[in-house]
Amino acid sequence: MSGAGSLKGGGSVRHMDIGTVREFLGKDWTDVQELISGVLKSDIELLNVTNGSILSHGGKQLRPMLSLLVSRACLRSADTYVPGQELSPLQDVSKRYAAASELLHNATLLHDDVADDSDMRRGNPTVRSVLGSSASVLVGDFWLVRAIRLILGENDASCDPKVVRIFSRTLSCLAEGEMLQLQKAQTADTDYDDYLRIIYSKTASLFEAAAVTAAISVNASGMCREAVRDYAVSLGYAFQIKDDILDYCGTDSVGKPLGVDILEQKITLPLLGAIANAPEHEAKVRAWVRDIPECQENRARIVSFVIENHGVEYAEKQLDGFVGKAEDAISLLAPSAERELLAELARFTAIRNN
Repeated sequence: MSGAGSLKGGGSVRHMDIGTVREFLGKDWTDVQELISGVLKSDIELLNVTNGSILSHGGKQLRPMLSLLVSRACLRSADTYVPGQELSPLQDVSKRYAAASELLHNATLLHDDVADDSDMRRGNPTVRSVLGSSASVLVGDFWLVRAIRLILGENDASCDPKVVRIFSRTLSCLAEGEMLQLQKAQTADTDYDDYLRIIYSKTASLFEAAAVTAAISVNASGMCREAVRDYAVSLGYAFQIKDDILDYCGTDSVGKPLGVDILEQKITLPLLGAIANAPEHEAKVRAWVRDIPECQENRARIVSFVIENHGVEYAEKQLDGFVGKAEDAISLLAPSAERELLAELARFTAIRNN
């Protein structure tokens, strides 16, 4: 990008900086943080302490960031918007949906850590490793229910059936994606279509829900809704592909041990790319994956196979394609600082190292 501009109204930023985006979002961001911490309060001390620990290691919070940026970008794309006009803080409904997206995300992580027997998350011990699997499931359920509370609002008038259906569908997708991944781990026969279905269900569907419900919250046009839907799905694909690349060639800053996916018999895009580049070895490599529980030395063989047959480069090319699709999708929105930050968010996905 050329030249860093003002973030007020229509400038650009040179590099994605999470802190700068949060500052740009201002009161909308702080209100969402207060909503999250407030809705998680309980009179159970252990639950409060656990929730506080999770919030203190809260990660990048990309989903509520995406949600707020989309709400504001759609407002600037409305026919009634006067270019250069300052936006007022978003309505409560937009902030509720943004907060709900983060609660749902963390609920899935708490459940994932049980399914994957994970000891570390974001560089810190998981709830599962500290309090046990039952506690992790229960805390995840609590976050899920509190997300639903935000989605429904305080009364019937604040509940939008369209939004309920979107989040309900997303929750189904998340569960189905996990089950499909578990099923494929047993057979080691994941192909490209399976992989895309899994990462849509587990990752892209929640990005999609965050963006589309944000657009609905500001009564965005059908064109805006479709644009941000296409953007968010491509962003979700890109985000998960980058995660899968980092599992093969990342650093300890990722916040989890390297090579975890293959130890869990998950065939992801770098391995699929290496197989595509060296198909004569496919049967042998898939057998290595199936045999991982009895022969963990196969992990090193698989990693070497991926590196030697340019599987990471294959995945990076796919990643760049999805980033491009995300940028193309939001080109339909009116020019604004929010639109530029959404584009930067997509580019950040490709270059991040954690």
